[in-house]
Amino acid sequence: MTTGIASGPSDRELHDRRGSRTSLAFLIALCFGIGAVAGLFTAESVRTWYPTLAKPAWTPPNWLFAPVWTTLYVLIGIAGWHVRSAPDVPWRRLAWPVWWLQLVLNGAWSPVFFGARAIAAGLMIVVVLWATIVTFIAITWRPDRTAAIVFVPYLAWVTLAAALNLAIWRMN
Repeated sequence: MTTGIASGPSDRELHDRRGSRTSLAFLIALCFGIGAVAGLFTAESVRTWYPTLAKPAWTPPNWLFAPVWTTLYVLIGIAGWHVRSAPDVPWRRLAWPVWWLQLVLNGAWSPVFFGARAIAAGLMIVVVLWATIVTFIAITWRPDRTAAIVFVPYLAWVTLAAALNLAIWRMN
């Protein structure tokens, strides 16, 4: 029965909003978790092995990596949340696995490059990661521009990381 009085959100709408916020928080936390695990493989090598490598003059300073990755993990989580929250349509069925693939590749690079000290293998991973990020942006560009746009800084940083990885490989 309609009373003519505007009502607040339904129980379902409130549940969807809370679930949506929970999903966003989970995906961002997941990205930070991947970063924390990567940090376990990075810390020792950044102090001991990495400083001994020949690097190009344009190598970013070590202090820059933490704030950049903090920002990127939030953006990666937001992009994932946009895709996860989308209706089950063909573009989402493509974008969601690609989002997970980039996360796996992102998490794999540090243990390979820093943990195993395998510069060439790290280069292979970062090149595939770069292609995966480009694929994600291409898939989401029309149906969810926000998901695509928040991946652009990630693409820029991974482009720099790939160039740096290549330069280190060549110089060492």
